[in-house]
Amino acid sequence: MSIKIRKASEADAKFLAQMILQSSRAEKKIGIFDFILDVDSDADILEKLAKLTVTKAKSYCHFSNFLIAEIDEKNVGTLCSYEPRIATKQSFVDALSEIECGDNIIEYESIHQECDFEQNNRTLIFDFMEEVNGFLDVGILKALMSKSLLTARLKGYTIAQSIVEIGSLEAMLLYKKLGFIQKKEKECELYREKFGRNGLALLEIEF
Repeated sequence: MSIKIRKASEADAKFLAQMILQSSRAEKKIGIFDFILDVDSDADILEKLAKLTVTKAKSYCHFSNFLIAEIDEKNVGTLCSYEPRIATKQSFVDALSEIECGDNIIEYESIHQECDFEQNNRTLIFDFMEEVNGFLDVGILKALMSKSLLTARLKGYTIAQSIVEIGSLEAMLLYKKLGFIQKKEKECELYREKFGRNGLALLEIEF
């Protein structure tokens, strides 16, 4: 099977929403976007997430940060890569305000502050590395990573990081297979209360 990697566009908003929700839940019933968006159904969450990918404020969820993998013209995977000096915490707050979902932002920021890592603004961040069910182990994520790292090198980056939940064994194994190593771990009581996971781990790859 031939894997095609392309940049996402506004037309991909619904697919990106599905991948963001899948990634954020990471085998849990409730993820960070269930908490932040606080709506009644998956359909409502997906609608809000789709809007979040096309806001004027370019948060890390903005479509312009995503690559999409295709097989036979079907979307089968995503990878988000963003620069924290551009896609800032404030841009995320602004994007949530645009879609009228800012009510839980103060509590979200409390969780984020407790679990946050000190990250270098010259480090690229990877997120939402996901495959559609049924397309596992065909090199999709490796292809997405290769394309993203090539672009990152052209921008002058040499290090990329990602944050994974402690206890998310599948995601941790996947990142390590792709060459990431764990650098730090932070247990957070507030995160455990909200999401049932002990906290977050910081992974890194040099290239």
